[in-house]
Amino acid sequence: MEKEVVSKNFIEQIIDKDLEEGHCSTVHTRFPPEPNGYLHIGHAKSIILNAGLAKKYGGKFNLRFDDTNPTKEKTEFVESIKADVEWLGADWEDRLFFASDYFDQMYEGAVKLIKKGKAYVCDLTPDEIREYRGTLKAPGKDSPFRSRSVEENLQLFEDMKNGKCKDGEKVLRAKIDMSSPNINMRDPILYRVARMTHHNTGDKWCIYPMYDFAHPIEDAIEGITHSICTLEFEDHRPLYDWVVKELEYENPPKQIEFAKLYLTNVITGKRYIKKLVEDGIVDGWDDPRLVSIAALKRRGFTPESIRMFVDLVGVSKSNSSVDYAMLEYCIREDLKLKKPRMMAVLDPIKLVIDNYPEGQVEYFEVANNQENPEMGSRKVPFSRELYIDREDFMEEPPKKYFRLFPGNEVRLMNAYFVKCESFVKDETGKVTEIHCTYDPATRSGSGFTERKVKGTIHWVPAEFAVKAEVRLYENIVNEEEGVRNEDGELNLNPNSLTVLKECYLEPALAEAKTYDSFQFVRNGYFCVDAKDSKEGSLVFNRIVSLKSSFKIQK
Repeated sequence: MEKEVVSKNFIEQIIDKDLEEGHCSTVHTRFPPEPNGYLHIGHAKSIILNAGLAKKYGGKFNLRFDDTNPTKEKTEFVESIKADVEWLGADWEDRLFFASDYFDQMYEGAVKLIKKGKAYVCDLTPDEIREYRGTLKAPGKDSPFRSRSVEENLQLFEDMKNGKCKDGEKVLRAKIDMSSPNINMRDPILYRVARMTHHNTGDKWCIYPMYDFAHPIEDAIEGITHSICTLEFEDHRPLYDWVVKELEYENPPKQIEFAKLYLTNVITGKRYIKKLVEDGIVDGWDDPRLVSIAALKRRGFTPESIRMFVDLVGVSKSNSSVDYAMLEYCIREDLKLKKPRMMAVLDPIKLVIDNYPEGQVEYFEVANNQENPEMGSRKVPFSRELYIDREDFMEEPPKKYFRLFPGNEVRLMNAYFVKCESFVKDETGKVTEIHCTYDPATRSGSGFTERKVKGTIHWVPAEFAVKAEVRLYENIVNEEEGVRNEDGELNLNPNSLTVLKECYLEPALAEAKTYDSFQFVRNGYFCVDAKDSKEGSLVFNRIVSLKSSFKIQK
């Protein structure tokens, strides 16, 4: 038998070559989030890619927080990110790090650059620095402070560290090339003065390194072999390489860029989500209408479904957008053989079987998942009064309507045939109760009847039903108008959340715990909300409907 050839993505091909040529003996990757917000589905791709490569090559994976900007960073975000990375199955073992752990080494690195004549303290204002930098078409010009002596720069940098300079008064810049075609190499800023309390180091520092200086140092200190990041950092790679070279790190890490994951018609920008939270449009960063990892988890998505999604998207060098329907496809595929199929009535109307004995209760053996016999079965009670969905009855039905209407007979799923005899309306003309008769010879599984009916409807027993709140979701963005309008404001969908307060579920669901998920017959997949559910008061979020617009191309 021929061995199956598995094609490798371009990153794996680079790693294979590096191992072969001795760039490294052990693959070491990392996921380096900034703790300034919750992670979203795009970050999941990076987490799964970095952790997956380390696992595939028998290497190591680090979780490291790039906490170099304390104005936007919070311990809340640190804890949420740790929970998300762990939930996705990325194991950092004992390698949890913070950029701020290395602030002393970064300061020493800056001093080393000054001594080598590769960095200087600059007094230009931010506007002047931008003016001196030049444009994509015109080279920049040297700062008048570029020729300061090493001794003067060392003293001024120490003054910056010791709090003798005002915020923004001075910066430390790399001395590279103001005429470089890559603007990132035109004497970029390495340090700025900023009196801010840091979540990890408190008030120890009043100067903070810039990301482009800090990041390669962090990677080098931790022994990262492959610094895998998204395409917007491609133009920053020469600066990354310059830093590790000038600081003379042995076996410097190699930066590799891949395409970001873009989902159509979703909101991922932290600024926009923050405003939605502050305006009370969503109930937090984990609102199930968002695509933060915490929101997807709360809604009922699984780590397996997200890993399947990332695998389908693949790894490439070209940016592209992916339809949200692909993510929905993945959760359906993951849940369809794992979850029990339960009966739930979301818009209830009472059905009374007039000729069924009062007080009698029968139990029907119902398969938990018809497609997966290994999931076994459960017993569902049946009695005289039931709830069915309002859409399963019509007083005056159109053609080809096969559910209940006066004189018509249907099967109650897993139970008996019933025939509609009459119905009751309230003073507004709304139907409140349906009266039927049943045929005892049609008990499900008995094999006694040869009659056929075209319609089958689901039900729950009124006496034993579990009352619950059910939340139905649509995209929070108005898909027809796009994510943002001309003035940059979000085009929000006013119908993104529908709350159904009076839903009835079959009794087995009384034991459901937070994050438990089920298929509700005909209605989709649902998950017990982890935030608002309480004992005796269940709230279910619809994860996804049963129908999909997405097809896998074979």
